[in-house]
Amino acid sequence: MSTAIRAEGLTRTFRSAAGEVHACVDVDLTVNPGELVVVRGASGAGKTTLLNLLGGLDQPTSGRVWIGDVELTALGEDDLARIRRENLGFVFQSFGLIPVLSAAENVELPLRIAGDDPTDRNARVAEALHLVGLADHAAQRPGELSGGQQQRVGIARAIVARPRVLIADEPTGQLDSRTAASVMDLLVDLVHTRQIAAIVSTHDPLLVRRADRVIEIHDGRVAPALAPAADVATPAAAPPDAAGAGSAAAPAAAAPRTRAEARSRRGARMDG
Repeated sequence: MSTAIRAEGLTRTFRSAAGEVHACVDVDLTVNPGELVVVRGASGAGKTTLLNLLGGLDQPTSGRVWIGDVELTALGEDDLARIRRENLGFVFQSFGLIPVLSAAENVELPLRIAGDDPTDRNARVAEALHLVGLADHAAQRPGELSGGQQQRVGIARAIVARPRVLIADEPTGQLDSRTAASVMDLLVDLVHTRQIAAIVSTHDPLLVRRADRVIEIHDGRVAPALAPAADVATPAAAPPDAAGAGSAAAPAAAAPRTRAEARSRRGARMDG
């Protein structure tokens, strides 16, 4: 399977009067077609910086990024803009729609900028709106749509050019839990059915659990990749019985199922 996007040694350092801020430090990452990778971390950990570097929206201090066989970090501005337009789709937490344009016109915008043929544009816009379940809302403006519908328009705009890579920064951050779940289902379905490589930053535990892979980022550094179920604490193996094999063993307490339960038990022991 060919790699959709790859980064090696990706580093971004910001300099100010207060000193240096290491927002991204020596990150290596590979994402394949049809794979949804979640980037998780506290606010200020470097999630958005990493996504901007991967999407060619910011230049690294050092390191390289490839989309397929094309090295983004070696391109000039014109070529970089063309590769972004043809190969990358972006979904934003704040939707990023133009209020005076209809849903269809917002979705069409990347194709219009690219100079695509009007007949082909119309067909692609209709297909994208159908995929996100908004075929009947093409003429409505963002202010006439719910938050979930606006984000679906944002997703349609991101996929209308049939990109290889989808980058989404907190795509459910402004949505209620029920709407967020439907948007999450849509993202997962698009990634797997259309073989898009997706990199999503999120705090949403539902989206984390639906990911193919979870990456933790702390102070700009990426920890080893986790399975989506890594929120559940793994109980440590019990030590051998020090009294010998013939001694009667006390019944073992059930292992805590979550980190919160483990903290609760520790607190109960301290109170006792």
